[in-house]
Amino acid sequence: MHILQLAIMKQDILIKFGERVRKERTKLGLSQEELAARAGVHRTYIGMIERAEKNITLQNIERIAKSLKLEVKDLLDN
Repeated sequence: MHILQLAIMKQDILIKFGERVRKERTKLGLSQEELAARAGVHRTYIGMIERAEKNITLQNIERIAKSLKLEVKDLLDN
């Protein structure tokens, strides 16, 4: 696979994940700051995830999922 294709795939998954976090956060009526507090991360980190600027770790995926009252798989499903 070409390096450019890999970069596009990486960005695509970050975009989808960020959109899913934003959707679930707004469904619960939470601000980025409120979600960040629940997950134990900084508010700017949530914004960076939602804008696909951050490649999030598995540990933080789990923390955010729990904060959204979801399973990890729920955030990763399309």
